[in-house]
Amino acid sequence: MSTSVLYDAPGPKARRTSRIISVVGVVLVLALVAYLAYLLGRPRISANGAETPGVFDSSRWDILQDLALWRAIGRGWLGTVQAAALASVLAVVIGILFSFLRTARSALVRVPTTIVLEFFRGMPVLLMMLFILLVFSTGAFWAVVAALAIYNGALIGEALRAGIASLPKGQREAGLAIGLTPIRTRFAIEFPQAFRQMLPIILAQLVVLLKDTSLGYIVGYLELTRVGLNQLGSYYGSRYTFTLFAVVLVVYLATNLLLSWVVRIVDRRTGRRAVVAKRPGAPKDPGMSARGGRFESDHVSGRAT
Repeated sequence: MSTSVLYDAPGPKARRTSRIISVVGVVLVLALVAYLAYLLGRPRISANGAETPGVFDSSRWDILQDLALWRAIGRGWLGTVQAAALASVLAVVIGILFSFLRTARSALVRVPTTIVLEFFRGMPVLLMMLFILLVFSTGAFWAVVAALAIYNGALIGEALRAGIASLPKGQREAGLAIGLTPIRTRFAIEFPQAFRQMLPIILAQLVVLLKDTSLGYIVGYLELTRVGLNQLGSYYGSRYTFTLFAVVLVVYLATNLLLSWVVRIVDRRTGRRAVVAKRPGAPKDPGMSARGGRFESDHVSGRAT
């Protein structure tokens, strides 16, 4: 029986208990799913005595054949993607700015930036949208974009700051030693490495940003949730509320799963590149290796002569 310092292999009694717990858990989950299906499938009777069939009735899904429904869903999805795309670009720019100011050597720059950053991180996104809309009268679109960009930019800035802090001090010292200014060292040497290390975290935060665009429903922005549940719900009636909810949910899931798939691909590629770079014996700079070889050869030949 193999053992470990932190973990002992389970014996027959522990394995039997684990199997029993697993079976009981699966039964409970299946029972919950069956109960939810029963609740959704049974007909509903309103206060005035009108009967509405369950959600599995075909009459609750006939609107899916209406092309006007899918055109409206497409407009809402496009509004969501537009706000998310613009807010993502601005969030990365704001994050770089925050990380640069947050890691400044001067306390006069670093301390106020820390206070502002913590304020933006602690403020709810919805309140920020309402504040921008009511105070600056920017309109719903720019209120959503600005709030998402500022909030997620603060989080991305902290991620980049952590990436910079994780770099060896020799990186900065090497840049300063070859004559680069502190600002150029930060942008040319430290930022590219920190951004590459934190890229999966940044992309995952941008996925969250996409989902947070649904908060634009409150400020009147025509994104997917508002179009699908508010406008189409009023047009088709309460009979199709669950149908529209399911359609909006599936569209959100498909979009987020696509972005998550892209994040995983980028994570694997950046991880593979890092492994190759850290592999023992792999030259970091082929040109430098070649120059070193020429220098060594010339030095030996000169010494021989």
